[in-house]
Amino acid sequence: MIYLLLFVEFFKIGLLAIGGGLVTIPFLMELTDKYDWFTRSQLADMIAVSESTPGPIGVNMATYAGFNASGFLGGIVATFGLLLPSLIIIILISQFVMKYQSCMTFQNILFGIRPAVLALILYAGYILAELAVKDIKGGIICAVLFLIIHRFKNVHPIFYILGGAVLGIVLKL
Repeated sequence: MIYLLLFVEFFKIGLLAIGGGLVTIPFLMELTDKYDWFTRSQLADMIAVSESTPGPIGVNMATYAGFNASGFLGGIVATFGLLLPSLIIIILISQFVMKYQSCMTFQNILFGIRPAVLALILYAGYILAELAVKDIKGGIICAVLFLIIHRFKNVHPIFYILGGAVLGIVLKL
């Protein structure tokens, strides 16, 4: 039963997560309220690990959540559930894109999806901030790192990840 539930829940997330892995975060937050598969604290860890490891964040998070809920097979089922809608949609859309790419209605549909995707990504950012910034010290670190990242755009992201890890160890966060 747990495998069917994992598949259905992650299938729904995969179906609605237009715009990338960060868009899955609000849906995963909803799962923390609905099931005991993982906590909000584990979700924050899941996001950090998924952002730090190779591969798409949504797939990494589905695998982590499924594994946490029901072991190795749960990770496979959740990942498959997340990926299947994209596979189906890509196959269907590829049949129509070339045919209807000059159609204004089709272009308007694609244009109309953009604000919804942006809203989901902004909401995911809000959730991440809520999960990550627990006190004033965390808020200050977040603000300072944001300014450093904004100022030094050419520095590879791995250095910021490693710097954050060192800060976390030194400051015992």
